[in-house]
Amino acid sequence: MQEQPPRAGEVQKLEEGLACVLAPNASPMTHWGTNSYILGGDRVAVIDPGPASDAHFAALLQAIGGRTVSHILITHSHVDHSPLARPLARATGAPVLAFGDSQAGRSEVMQALAAQGELTGI
Repeated sequence: MQEQPPRAGEVQKLEEGLACVLAPNASPMTHWGTNSYILGGDRVAVIDPGPASDAHFAALLQAIGGRTVSHILITHSHVDHSPLARPLARATGAPVLAFGDSQAGRSEVMQALAAQGELTGI
């Protein structure tokens, strides 16, 4: 495990055709911050564009670097993963792909927590 956190907003090349940009939203739930992934070469997909953050949005656009964004993929709709999807779609013209609404795929335990008001914002 990495000892020092990566710097938010800097592109981390993980493999050929796979990079990560850390959002500036460190918390007990996100550790150092939410990872937004950029997958591809000349055309890229952005996976989990991240929280509503002007700095992170600018970092993503810089990491994309003018390449065509073919898709914006959302793994789940938590406030640390999905709010930048629509602004990024407007900026790039790429479609947003996800499964269902914010409640889709919740387990029985998560449904019970939501019913008790324990999942505010996620």
